[in-house]
Amino acid sequence: MAKRKIIKIDEEKCNGCGVCIPNCPEGALQIIDGKARLISDIFCDGLGACIGHCPQGAITTEERDAEEYDEKKIMKNIARAGKNTIIAHLKHLKDHGETGYLKEALEFLEEREIEVDFNEKTDIHSFQPQGCPGSKTMDFSDEKINEIEESGTRTSQLRQWPVQFHLIPPNAPYFQGKDVLLVADCVGYSLGDFHKDYLKDRSLAIACPKLDSNLDVYLSKLTSMIDDAKINTLTVITMEVPCCSGLLGLAKKAMENASRKIPVKSIVVSIKGEILKEEWI
Repeated sequence: MAKRKIIKIDEEKCNGCGVCIPNCPEGALQIIDGKARLISDIFCDGLGACIGHCPQGAITTEERDAEEYDEKKIMKNIARAGKNTIIAHLKHLKDHGETGYLKEALEFLEEREIEVDFNEKTDIHSFQPQGCPGSKTMDFSDEKINEIEESGTRTSQLRQWPVQFHLIPPNAPYFQGKDVLLVADCVGYSLGDFHKDYLKDRSLAIACPKLDSNLDVYLSKLTSMIDDAKINTLTVITMEVPCCSGLLGLAKKAMENASRKIPVKSIVVSIKGEILKEEWI
């Protein structure tokens, strides 16, 4: 065994809804005894395609000792499920830039003379590693930006420190009875008017549901902010990438755990800084 990234399922958060199952192209997840389970380390590639589809925020990734992912065994299982499932898996590997695994999968199909309509077969050496969908490389620097001339220096609206969720004390004075923003790390870099339109007159906590560890600490802190600090409202701002939705799942779970009920708003931002969705939940 060697240390590698692999998914981790929080059984207390998981409600067995099964939404993650069809969103795991390798078939590594099953509902057993009412909970989502990782049936074997060798079926999990650690890319986290299932994370953003969990409404409870129960799935994260961790680095631990685990058996190596085995593409050939994956293909043996997938081949039984039919050609549509095979194509979905091949596309998953291509989209994640997994050139080596894709080559193994195509060799498996060729050895067994299984023909599928997958037109990327001859292009495997041109794939560029892109990681999970949330880290897919995109360059839109040539696109025209509608620039507005401004004079002077814009004042920061930040009125507290620290801001990273692991560091903030949930009962800090700047949370007492305040309107609070729970914001994905990348939002402030994408949303041009973040300070002016969203941070002003609000307290802030930033987090990344994909990369941060010990998310149970976040859940405990957020519940305490609702019940003990008696925050007034909570606005959760996330990016459009799938894994980011785990932050909203965390907020929903905290609301279930808290004895107080407060208004919660969800805002989703595109990678180009557009507001895609804004709603009270």
